[in-house]
Amino acid sequence: MQGIKNTIAENLGGPATALGSHQFKLDDCPDLSGKVALVTGGSEGIGFGVTYTLLKHNIAKLYILSVSQEVVDGAKNAIAQELGRDKADRTFWKQCDLSDWPRVKAVAESIRQDTDRLDILVNNAGRGIMTPQLTSYGVDRHMAVNHFGPTILTSQLLPLMKQTAQAYDTVVRISNQASNAHNAAPKGTRFASLDEINADMGANGQYGRSKLAGILSARWFDRKVTRNGWPRVLMNATHPGFVSSKQSRADIFEAFPLGGYAMSYGLEPFKKDQFEGAVPTVFAITMADRSGQYICAPTIPEPGTALSQSEELADRLMELTSNVVREKMGSQVGDLVW
Repeated sequence: MQGIKNTIAENLGGPATALGSHQFKLDDCPDLSGKVALVTGGSEGIGFGVTYTLLKHNIAKLYILSVSQEVVDGAKNAIAQELGRDKADRTFWKQCDLSDWPRVKAVAESIRQDTDRLDILVNNAGRGIMTPQLTSYGVDRHMAVNHFGPTILTSQLLPLMKQTAQAYDTVVRISNQASNAHNAAPKGTRFASLDEINADMGANGQYGRSKLAGILSARWFDRKVTRNGWPRVLMNATHPGFVSSKQSRADIFEAFPLGGYAMSYGLEPFKKDQFEGAVPTVFAITMADRSGQYICAPTIPEPGTALSQSEELADRLMELTSNVVREKMGSQVGDLVW
């Protein structure tokens, strides 16, 4: 029975969230004075819910990575009105499309030069359930944005986060925005080649595979980094549930012009708002004491699919990631360093 209640709490908003076996509210977020964070896509949707919560709880400095300055300006004005100008002025925008891997590296370098600490990294921005496309350099756009870009960003910032853990005697945390839609990843997923991930598996398959990668990379990180000499550097993956966002209200029509109405309008009364959707991420980046977890809303640890639990698949994913980045970008990005 509790399993059914957890499923409801993980996916639906309002009173349904209280059914979960593990509870956490945004007001439970600890004081973050002196800490520095980075949130990709932190100016709208779930990302804004995370940004707002971190600022409300006194984060000292917060970098927001997004494509549009206009959206960031709107978010900053909303924060100024509700939390005060001082909190809004703690945000710093960096223009960054996660499919532009050299730009991801450049932004990471600029952040390393701008601050001597980074306590929190939120890999939140991503491509939703949309038609399969290839980037100009020949990589599936879902994987390029939802996995490769965040992995490059994490790799580039990891030395600073390790330094933070040591110099400030603190726990640093990274979260990947995954989804229970990782169930839609093709059953034969092997991450054996670029041709495999570039094959058209449909909107749900492409999206699901990229979200599977978010869970696998967190579990790989736990083995290769956290349990390999860096116990205070944690990475977890999260599932926010069905959230009312641009992805679920508008982008869904790109792949499903008619079927999108069920997601956009039919489920709207049952969806979580952006703050409810932010709950598992905020928990993962402020309270989690373990690495390699798949944390479903509100804060329910789940095993995920058999594919998401495969160490062999995780190893192949990360080997492929390194090879593709090196092949496509060479010295523009360099090797991934863990």
